[in-house]
Formats: sequence, structure tokens, C-alpha cells
Amino acid sequence: MKRYILLLAAFASIIMFASAQDRSAAMNTYVSNLMKKMTVDEKIGQLNLVTPGGAVTGAVVSKDVDEKIRRGAVGGLFGISGPDKIRRAQQIAVENSRLHIPLIFGMDVIHGYKTGFPVPLGISASWDLPMIEQSARIAATEATADGLCWTFSPMVDIARDPRWGRVAEGSGEDTYLGSKIAAAMVKGYQGTDLARDNTMLACVKHFALYGASEGGRDYNTVDMSRLRMFQEYLPPYKAAIDAGAASVMSSFNLIDGVPATGNRWLLTDLLRKQWGFKGLTVSDYTSVSEMINHGMGDLQAVSALSLHAGMDMDMVAEGFLNTLKKSLTEGKVTQSEIDQACRRVLEAKYKLGLFDDPYRYVNDARPSKDILTAANRQFARELAARSAVLLKNDNNILPLKRSGSIALIGPLANDHSNQLGTWAVSGDPSLSVTVMQGIQDLAGASIKINYAKGANITDDPELAKRVNVFGMRAEIDPRNADELIKEAVTTASGSDVVVAVLGEASEMTGEAASRTDIRIPGSQLKLLDALVATGKPVVLVLMNGRPLVLTGEPQKAGAILEAWFGGIESGHAIADLLFGDRNPSGKLSMTFPRSVGQIPIYYNHMNTGRPMQPENKFSTKYLDESNEPLYPFGYGLSYAHFNYGPVSLSSPSLNTNGIITATVTVTNDGAYSGEETVQMYIRDMVGSVSRPLLELKQFKKMSIPKGESKTVSFTISKSDLSFANAEGRSVLEPGDFKVFIGGNSRDAKGADFILK
Repeated sequence: MKRYILLLAAFASIIMFASAQDRSAAMNTYVSNLMKKMTVDEKIGQLNLVTPGGAVTGAVVSKDVDEKIRRGAVGGLFGISGPDKIRRAQQIAVENSRLHIPLIFGMDVIHGYKTGFPVPLGISASWDLPMIEQSARIAATEATADGLCWTFSPMVDIARDPRWGRVAEGSGEDTYLGSKIAAAMVKGYQGTDLARDNTMLACVKHFALYGASEGGRDYNTVDMSRLRMFQEYLPPYKAAIDAGAASVMSSFNLIDGVPATGNRWLLTDLLRKQWGFKGLTVSDYTSVSEMINHGMGDLQAVSALSLHAGMDMDMVAEGFLNTLKKSLTEGKVTQSEIDQACRRVLEAKYKLGLFDDPYRYVNDARPSKDILTAANRQFARELAARSAVLLKNDNNILPLKRSGSIALIGPLANDHSNQLGTWAVSGDPSLSVTVMQGIQDLAGASIKINYAKGANITDDPELAKRVNVFGMRAEIDPRNADELIKEAVTTASGSDVVVAVLGEASEMTGEAASRTDIRIPGSQLKLLDALVATGKPVVLVLMNGRPLVLTGEPQKAGAILEAWFGGIESGHAIADLLFGDRNPSGKLSMTFPRSVGQIPIYYNHMNTGRPMQPENKFSTKYLDESNEPLYPFGYGLSYAHFNYGPVSLSSPSLNTNGIITATVTVTNDGAYSGEETVQMYIRDMVGSVSRPLLELKQFKKMSIPKGESKTVSFTISKSDLSFANAEGRSVLEPGDFKVFIGGNSRDAKGADFILK
């Protein structure tokens, strides 16, 4: 029977391979025939991606878009959505242009569409790959119902500097976790068939290394060795490509002194030749023309450089549209380069089924059926709860009792405008659930809620002006700070427990939102200090899109719940967690520093020749701060309590093609049932190049009822022990290794083994 099943599987694989070959051949024939009819101008027009306005991230907005579509000078649009708008633009292309080539429509669908989910950094803290994939599947279903077929997501940049605002858009600091999430997001967006009307092209970004911008400042320089690229920063992009990502967006930064948008080693030698990518490449917003500021030449020169590097579509800069024909005449680009880029754009449209039906994604019945459904909102509530991380819970202050009174205090406690977080361009803040509403809906009349604003998000009018660029996010109350705090203290003094909801405005993270001071703003710290001084138990709920420095006043709170910007159902999710309807299970995907002076700080760093020794002055340490983070990677508490036994190995050694099993028993000896993410790390003790102190290699998330134990096993093989060299090739070196298993990167138990 087993042999029969294997034969059936092999036969199915052959059929699928042949079918894929047939589809590829049909696409090649169709696109080749179409291109024979196209003029040079029409081919170049397909390389032009423009926006008529809407959700823009630069100073440039495209002009005369309708006229350009009519003459075949536009390949795609982004920044618009809705069946009416999409239909109108598509009609111009397919009914009024010479060859009737349909447009492709994109948008930054980053963490949900209308149903907003937590910011990606928050989602990554769930460590729940099936839910992460489902979040992208729901986002794709909603976005395609509104006419879109291309998302500029996932962002897979490894980021280790929380000053960089765009950490909110990614999955944190770890290569392995980031790679797993990248693949899950691609699968969620694209499904199994791009021609279905509820799937869309994923676009992995920002290729590459953007998360290592110097100083944590957006759009800044990146400089690193090839060894570090291949070992730490490139794997998530590769994982997205291997998962079938149909498009790739270049980054703003330099790589080896050449901007990524014009870097042939990156876009052709690595991406296409070494990794085998066959999809569409697109520049980031005006990154083609921005190469002028990098000192790479005028618009004609940088456009030719980008095309030669392997760029297919020029986003907004219109350097391709306005210079490539001249460059072709002057011999600075070739016809084959233009043809190749045009082919890739047309192939993307073919894969989406747009040549079969240009209006495939325009269905007036779908928005009301597929967008903001009750099921989608319920999923958002569950994901927000699973993304939250319990950082502190002294004396089991949480969960709260469903009786008495709560002082609900803080500028984010009853705030709709910031719940969705950054890059929620399609969301409606007015539909988001506040913490006040969430508690009211959950507790009803059993709890008295006493509310006070207590403080502004910031008292700095200049900072408020900068974060209010997309609408009011940091409103400054006409009352002065002392009045606000006095009201809050009175409210707290008359209540049983204080829940202080503090943090950032949504646009204090995200693109162009770097910060040098990543503490909670001073206005709120002053409030928190006053609340603690009342002597009432204080629960601090954080809303933010980056790790914050939480030393000082925040540590005076009895409990700290990191809720991130939790999306449209954030208030309900927070209430579920505060009252124990859900048990926190999130784990940090990015280290929380004690001080901004420790940055960059991450768990999987290299050792030094002089490791830290408290008694030795001449060792790697600070005079004024510990080396250790406040909260390490992988950290997160629960209302349950998990106790780890010793790590046992099935063998003290393995050969290069063998395996060993590492096993640990995890006991829930607490008063609540809960979920634990059991993490396995490896350390390569001796290598031809220095290896990190720890590397996450596997994890398992599981439920453990109170009073019970579960045995957790990890199979270790060469894939867990190999590493990339400076050419990106996998290296496996025999020698001594350590395996560590625990609930975070700091508190893990180990065992030794040998690779022979």
C-alpha cells in the first residue's frame, strides 16, 4: 500500500511539472507575440509605475496619468483602490490604448487591508506561522475585493537598531524567524494560483540590507561584509524567493558603494543567476532618480544604470519613460535589456490572468462580502492577543478581577486614531476598538471604569506636527500638563487598580520616523511616575511599533503588557488579556535595550577576544551600563509558569548525514493553562570563521495545561549546523557544538555534542 501511495505521489508530481511547463510555454508564446506588435515607446511604457496620489511616501506625485495610460506609457498604478476607481483606470488602458494592455494595480498592504492586524513586528511576536500566513491570506482576499492585485509586502529586512522607524514593518532581528515569516507571508498573499481573483503578487522588500541603515536613520548608508550579508541579512529574502515571491523591490541604500537600485551584482548576479529568481523587479519610490544624489550621474545615466542592473519597473521617478529611448539611440542601453524588462512586466500580468480578463479583480459584489467581515475581525482580535507580550507581572497583578473599579488612564486609552499603527493606508481609524471600549464590552456593568487622559502623547508641538502628517495622531490638549496629571491622580486615587495605556503615536514609527530617544515621551513618563506614587497597583499597557527603553519609571509599574499597535480589534484583544480570557503567549522578536547607548543590540552577536568580565577593566563592557538587555530576544511571560528540565541528547555525536534528537520536558507548574514557545538554539564552538554565541534554529509553540508536562523533541541535522560563506555557499564543518533549549535566548539549558 505504501509503495502504491508513493507511486501515486510521483505520478502527481510528474503531472504538475508537465502542467507547469505547459503554462510557462503558453505564457512565453503569448508574451512574445504581443511584444512583436509593440513599439519601443510602448515597451518602455510598461516599465513605468506611477501614482495619481493617495498613499504616497515621497514628494513626487505623477502627472497627466490618464493621458499617459492612453498612449501606452504606463504599466501599472498604485495608490488607488475600489472597484470604481480601478475599473475606470483599467478601461482607459484596455479600451483607449493602441494594444489594450491591462494595467497592474498595487498598494502597500502591509498588515491587513481594511481589517487591520497588528504591525508586522507585533505579528512576529506571535511566533505563530499558520496565523501569520492566514493574516496575509485575509489581507489578500480583502485587497483583491477592492480591485488590487499587487502588494508591496512582505518587508523582510533584518533590523537590530530600534531607532529605525521601519522596524515596525519587519519581523525583528533574527534570521531564522524572519525567514520563516517571510515564506509564510508570501504563501498567504499568493496562495496556490495567482490567476484566482483572491490572490495577489507578493513583493519582497527592501532588497537588500535596508535594516542595517547607519545610525538607525531612514534612507541612510549601509556597509557590511559579504560574509555578514549571507549569514545574517540575506536569508529572509532568499526564503521569500524560494516560497515563490513573484516580485522584488529594491532598497534605497548603498551596497558595496553602489545603490541597490543600480546594483547589478545584487539584482542580476545574486538574485537571478545565483538564486534563480524569474519574476518582476521594481524600484522603491523614486529610488531610480535618487541615485543622482548618490553621485551616480544625471537622470539618463542612473536610469540606464538601473536597467542594466536588472531593474524592470521604475516607481514614480519616470526616468525610464523619459530617458531610455534616448539611451537606446546613443548605445547606452540595449534593445534586449528593454525587451527583457518589458517581458517580465507582461509575464506578471499574464500570471494574474489580466490578459484573459482585465476586470478580474473588479467585482462590485465582493467588497461587502469579503471586507471587514465578522470572521475577519474575530481573527484580528485573536492575532492581536497572540502578538502581545507580557514583559512583567509582579505579584500576579494580572489578570485583573472582574469587580471593583479601574482607573483607565493615558492618551492612548480611549484613542481611535493610533490603534491601526503605521502603514495602515487603507484602514479606517474610526472603526478601531479602543481599550476603553474593549473593557466595557468585556466586563459590562461588573466593573466601574474611571477614565482620565492624564497626558498628551507629546507636549512638543514641533514633534506633534511631524507625526500628524497623515492626520491627527498626537493631539495636544488645551489644558496644561499639570492639570491633566492632577485629574489622573484624583481618578487613580479613587480606583482599585490603574491601567495606564501609554506609548507612541502611530506615526512615531514607520517610514521616515527614526528616533534618537526611544523612551516613552517625557509627558507620559511624568504621568506614570505620578500614578505609581498614588500607591495603587499600576498596569502599564504599551502601544508602540519598536522596542522602547523601559528602564526608570516604566519599571515602577507592577505589570507591563507590550500590546504594540494591535490593529482594528486591539481594544478587545487587550481586554481579553487583562482579564484572563486569553493568556499572553507572545515572545519578543527584537531585543529591548536598557539604554539607547547599547544599540545595536541583538542576541546572536559574535564573541570578542576579551569577553565581558565584571572584575576585569580591560574586557568588553560599558562603564555606565550593563551589557545585558532589559528584555532578551524570545522573552515573554505568561499567567502560567513553565519549568524546563535538563536537555538530553539521543547521541553525543552525529556524522554529516546523520541526525540526533534533543529532548526537554516542560512542566506547567502555574495556576493557569497556557502556551509556550519552546526555542532551540545552536552554538558552533570552533569554525573557520567566528560564529555567533547563539543562533535560533527551531521552535515549537504548544499548549500545556496547568499541572501537566510535555516532552519536546528537536531533530538536529546538518541543516541546523551549516552556515554560509562569503560567496553564499553552505559550509558544514565538523567539530564541537552546543544545543540550548529554553523559553528565550537568555534562559536556556544546554548540552554538548560533536559533528564528526
